[in-house]
Amino acid sequence: MVLAAAGGAARSASVKDVAATAGVSMATVSNVLNRPERVSAGTRARVEQAMRELGFVRNESARQLRVGKSRVLAYVMLDASNPFFTDVARGVEDVAEEADLSVFLCNSDQRGQRERSYLTRLEGQRVQGVLVTPVDPEDPLLDDLARRGTPVVIVDRTRAGDMHCSVAVDNVLGGHLAVDHLLDLGHDRIAFVGGPERIGQVRDRREGAWRALTAAGYTGEDLVVVRTDALSVAEGRGAGARIAGMSRKVRPTAVVCANDLLALGLLQACATLGIRVPDDLAIVGYDDIDFAAAATVPLTSVRQPRRELGRTAAELLIDEATNPDHVHRQMLFKPELVARGTTRQR
Repeated sequence: MVLAAAGGAARSASVKDVAATAGVSMATVSNVLNRPERVSAGTRARVEQAMRELGFVRNESARQLRVGKSRVLAYVMLDASNPFFTDVARGVEDVAEEADLSVFLCNSDQRGQRERSYLTRLEGQRVQGVLVTPVDPEDPLLDDLARRGTPVVIVDRTRAGDMHCSVAVDNVLGGHLAVDHLLDLGHDRIAFVGGPERIGQVRDRREGAWRALTAAGYTGEDLVVVRTDALSVAEGRGAGARIAGMSRKVRPTAVVCANDLLALGLLQACATLGIRVPDDLAIVGYDDIDFAAAATVPLTSVRQPRRELGRTAAELLIDEATNPDHVHRQMLFKPELVARGTTRQR
């Protein structure tokens, strides 16, 4: 039912309207909404019937302002175009739905200023807590939010100290697994494709690749590093062109990419340039997004538990927001290598 305001404008039904229709006080309607156990079954049924007749919709924002506590979580992701982060967000949504919470999804697009703007606005909106994959994990704003009472959980990053909960994957181990796999297949000229350097995961994955090579008796110089400006399909195609342009004497026989988008772009470049995968060039990606298995040549990849990262982060955030005995935890998951068509025994 649409009600008319002064001047004939339509307005939504209010608590006062429900009380008048049901023949009860506004306090009784409030109890039905917030403390239904205090209201007799008959009265509660009458109020609920009035709500249905009037099309009453609870003003959740106003209620949250009154109680000073939101029913909303927020996730500030690093790059919405990367399926890795949307899979993490799905895990966050799973937990939020179970807890009867809503989720705001924000995309920083790898821009620090945009991330800080989102964090400031979310604090002003009194969200229950913030999950963030930060451009800079050491940004002091993250500490400021926590000190002012907004719980913050760091996602897919590690951070010095124990002021926040965090969930991440052991990326050094992941890089090690990728190179170990290629060494086992008989490769000895291996490249690492990825960048930019400011991204901690790129540095960690490259470090793991380097450690695997040195553990096998090679030197650090034996790892060919092809740097990119972003972790994107287009940058992967560009890296493929650069590798194709190397002389056969120095051209790697295998590549570890810092993520699957780079690997898929590299795979596209190989198809265009006549480089056979895996005969001429073996490729290992990282993340194991859904597109990896669906590629023309199914992509070998280091799998991260993407959805589980999101679930665990949301659970930690809700516990921090609601449990006075909450203790911060830093969770580190282990990756696993999934071998497919882009790698095989030489």
